[in-house]
Amino acid sequence: MTLFNCYVKNSIKNVNFSGNLTDQYKYMKGMFHLVRSKDFYEMETEYNKNMLPDKNVDVSLSLHINRISGVDESKEEIALDVFLHVYWEDPRIWILGNASQVELTWDKDPKFWIPDLYIRQLREMKVLTLFQDLASIRLYDNSTLRISIGATIIIKCDMDFVLYPLDVQTCAVDFGSYKYTMTDMKFHWRDDPLIFPSDFGDGFRLPRYVVSFVTDNRLNVIYYGDGNHSTARLVITLSRELRSHLLESYLPSTLFVVMSWGSFVVMPEVVPGRMVLLVTTLLSLVTMFDTISIHGAFVYKWSNIKKNNSPSALELKCIEVWLISCTLFVFLALVEYFIVLFGMRYDKHWRHKKHNLDGNGGAPNRPSLFGSNKVHVTSGNDVATEEDSIAKAQHPTSQQQILTTNNGPAQVVTSTGKLRFRLVAKHVILYCGSPRGILDQVSLALFPLCFILFSVMYWISYITESRRKSMAAVI
Repeated sequence: MTLFNCYVKNSIKNVNFSGNLTDQYKYMKGMFHLVRSKDFYEMETEYNKNMLPDKNVDVSLSLHINRISGVDESKEEIALDVFLHVYWEDPRIWILGNASQVELTWDKDPKFWIPDLYIRQLREMKVLTLFQDLASIRLYDNSTLRISIGATIIIKCDMDFVLYPLDVQTCAVDFGSYKYTMTDMKFHWRDDPLIFPSDFGDGFRLPRYVVSFVTDNRLNVIYYGDGNHSTARLVITLSRELRSHLLESYLPSTLFVVMSWGSFVVMPEVVPGRMVLLVTTLLSLVTMFDTISIHGAFVYKWSNIKKNNSPSALELKCIEVWLISCTLFVFLALVEYFIVLFGMRYDKHWRHKKHNLDGNGGAPNRPSLFGSNKVHVTSGNDVATEEDSIAKAQHPTSQQQILTTNNGPAQVVTSTGKLRFRLVAKHVILYCGSPRGILDQVSLALFPLCFILFSVMYWISYITESRRKSMAAVI
């Protein structure tokens, strides 16, 4: 250090400073770095930083992932705080002395060759700064150089939300060169490629995702137009937390459907109570669907209801299929009650008409719900109503049914097919409006069975598709 101090003092004496003390300090600082560089490492006299160190440069990478800053589903971006380490060997520069490694001065315009690293999915990169940029250059005794940079990087990830919330997003991040092909430069991961904090565990747990990282050690090649470029690939997997969706969406919607089945045990005559139960349940499901589906992003942006937000997709999402199906089940229960009410109304009208026939011995004054109660008069005082024609139509003798009486000839009535259709329709309506509630009894067994079958098919099909897509993305 004595020789160094003498060298600096003599250099200062031989320089005439026209500036202030700041200029003198800058000059001394520059002389210090110059002497330090000459003391610890040396380069070739004809060193050219624009030329490759060798014919086939081997660049290795390692990544220290500090944390996940956030996942933006609307922009399909992932923000990471990382320390990136890049290693390569340059035999044109070496250490002087017996030191195993030397820390060099970081400069945005270095005096030696560095790889032109290109991250294909990179959207933005910001070098972390405290008192200075968190970046360093280290030279090892085997002429290996290492650049270490602490930065926040934003990665563009192509996401597909059709299987939401059963989706598993897989993002590939490629580290390579944009200028040199694989004949000049190859990228690969080091033996210990990924470094995580001590509290990492199985992965970074976010409010919505569990994030995991895996390096692909295969030879990955990307064609950029001028040839094949070697890349080192990092695979980021985002597994969505399903527990919150089960408690906030699937469980309430299932309970609403089960509540609608309670209308089958309510007496059909209690119209206000049964209608309120079904209509309220139906409106609740419609509101839930409107909150979770496309309008979820608007709700999240303006009222900060983050838990009800869902990403947009080109097709119906998995959770939307479930909510639409639950809404249809409740709507069908409401339609079933309409049929019961209609059957009860027709049943009362039919009983009133039969009472008039039995009491007055003639045709009723009010017409039937299905066509007119046309009376076919023959010679005499006997009448044959349409009900008699339907009863006799069960045994047709020709294309048209002929009705006869004891006192005279008969008259042609409608065809047998139409009479049978009316007969079946009347029996179905009378069956639906039976005071014993036979249709409600059948619905009470049929609706739960159909919903259980739908649930089994839903979960099996979507879980299988989710696993298939996640495996295909990894491969």
